[in-house]
Amino acid sequence: MLFTNGTHANYFIILGLLNTTEMNMPLFIVFLCIFLVTLMGNIIIITVVCLDRALQNPMYFFLTNLSFLEIWYTVTIVPKLLVNLLVKCIYISFVGCMTQLFFFVTFGACECYLLLVMAYDRYLAICKPLYYSTLMNTKTCLYLVSGSWIISVFTGLIPVTLISQLEFCGPREINHFFCDIPPLLQLSCGEIYNTEISIFILSLVVLFFSLLLTLVSYLFIVVSVLSIPSSNGRSRTFSTCGAHLTVVLIYYGTMIFMYVRPHSGHVSEMTKFVSVFYTVVTPGLNPIIYSLRNKEVKTSIKKITLRLFSPCRSCLLTLKMQKCISLHMEPFHLF
Repeated sequence: MLFTNGTHANYFIILGLLNTTEMNMPLFIVFLCIFLVTLMGNIIIITVVCLDRALQNPMYFFLTNLSFLEIWYTVTIVPKLLVNLLVKCIYISFVGCMTQLFFFVTFGACECYLLLVMAYDRYLAICKPLYYSTLMNTKTCLYLVSGSWIISVFTGLIPVTLISQLEFCGPREINHFFCDIPPLLQLSCGEIYNTEISIFILSLVVLFFSLLLTLVSYLFIVVSVLSIPSSNGRSRTFSTCGAHLTVVLIYYGTMIFMYVRPHSGHVSEMTKFVSVFYTVVTPGLNPIIYSLRNKEVKTSIKKITLRLFSPCRSCLLTLKMQKCISLHMEPFHLF
């Protein structure tokens, strides 16, 4: 069916990030670079943690899950954004739009839960060091991660189920660069009050609950760090926590601005640019802030790099030694 009053749409038209085309190519280059850095950074983190046994502990187990999540979270949104910057309007089927919305909400919610789990892990490591190995054992880590993924799937199913049952009419143009909740609610011509309230409550619970517990964990960490006698240790820990909190506040701040408010209003240009922060910028910052600034990760990268190139170095050394020996040996004649 085509777009008619009181029916579902069989496709949508995604208008994209900008209404003009002057800045499309510069933005395409910037977003493509961020996209590649995000993919490479997260793949490096997963590879390094898997290859280095010294990093196979709860903190890096959670980091690898976050990196795995960021790869798919970015792939869900950014490629279509890049295509949209090159092509003014692109079509997406109704099923494709709902699928993208499901994965976007699922991965977004899972990031909230994993950031909370990582904050809780750091709280136990810094504030309860004597009990850390007992409390954060292998079974607990698996429960926390699997629970985060399972709850995220149910979190993603709720808005998709509600929105897929709405009636759409009028222009089939999504004034955004992906299938997001506010522009889809804006397109609906039916009664959306119950849907809007349900999504608002879900967003409020997921975002504020996760943010509150994350901030409480960091508050206890700060209090514990203040008792460290070494000023160097305090400054190093505050530097790390400050970087983590910056990413958390950027992510949660933009998400709360987008979803913990009425959705049926006009989707402005500022709203679309706010979406860029939690779909493009934050996934690119996470591998840098959480891992690549980490001394242990950088040491492991150097160690793995030397290990990978060590056979080549050995071959070169052997060739040099053979050449040196051949130059110093006297010719040998039988007769």
